[in-house]
Amino acid sequence: MTQKKQKSTQKTTKKATKRAGALALTLTAALALGAAAPAPALALTPAPAPAPIGAQAPSVSDARISTAFALPGAKVYPEGIAADPRTHAVYVGSYADGTVYRARPGRSEAEVFLPAGTDGRVTANGLRVDARGRLWVTDSTTGVAVYDTATGSRLAHFEVAAGTSARFVNDLTLTPDGTAYLTDSSRGVIYRVTPRQLAAGSGVLTEAYDLTPALRPRPAGSFSLNGITSDRAGRYLLTVDMTAGDLYRVDLRTGAVRRVALTGGDLKAADGLDLAPDGTLRVAHNATNTLTRWHVGADGTRAGLTRTITDPSLQIPTTLARVPGRTLVVRSQFDKGGPMDPGAGTPTTFTVASVRGF
Repeated sequence: MTQKKQKSTQKTTKKATKRAGALALTLTAALALGAAAPAPALALTPAPAPAPIGAQAPSVSDARISTAFALPGAKVYPEGIAADPRTHAVYVGSYADGTVYRARPGRSEAEVFLPAGTDGRVTANGLRVDARGRLWVTDSTTGVAVYDTATGSRLAHFEVAAGTSARFVNDLTLTPDGTAYLTDSSRGVIYRVTPRQLAAGSGVLTEAYDLTPALRPRPAGSFSLNGITSDRAGRYLLTVDMTAGDLYRVDLRTGAVRRVALTGGDLKAADGLDLAPDGTLRVAHNATNTLTRWHVGADGTRAGLTRTITDPSLQIPTTLARVPGRTLVVRSQFDKGGPMDPGAGTPTTFTVASVRGF
């Protein structure tokens, strides 16, 4: 790369980082109040094999971005996504009104699976399908509900304790033993729902880990914890502080919390996380229209950046799901009259992107 091109790239990166910070705070304030034709192919310089942890990795990749399917509705503003490996159906949730959509294999448009307001649901943020085919859906204002994907009936629900002031139940992950862990972006805590609690059908969300003492200071009213994922063996959780750009590891045996050593970049404006069995961590950064790929060390204490994709066709990506041969990315369009900027712009058709080569 020439010196001129390097300077240009550095300048662009600084601008994107600055914009990410501003938009992240705007998004935080908006959410706290309670509130598309196929994209052109993206061709970047091929990236080498993952760099060793601790080494500087090039932030380039070959990737092709297109549209996987559309979501019906003019004000969807989708946020969460989950793929069912048994049926290959994909579920997407609306932050705007709590609708949950289902995209069947081979269909170009999703259908409404759970209508807006079902069971009093106001938003649909984090989504996951467990090993038994049950769909978990978080509502940022209350907690989480679990649904039968065959019938749409609610099987269980768990809510934040009454009287809790600021709260924003955001994303969740499921560990091999069937336990669910959920982030609260306002309180900086992780909740837990065990299989025994799930069998009981309802209850108060249990606070399993308080990460507040470990988090860096943040502006008043801003979010901290957002996306969360877990390793295949169920040893630890990884969760991101989207404002500071830090990644945290929570040991599920001892409860120890530590900041993951990041090499090559940070996780500012990071939203959805997906950790593959081989240690590949894929991340959606909303405000900068960026996807990053990291190589996580065997014990989860270190991670090195290996690839970066930044493209406006991602339309403020919030979460992602890995399916065979590609990554599905939610195009939220939060900046088009949505929670990032309610008074600006008009959204186009809401879609989920298909990203190959990432």
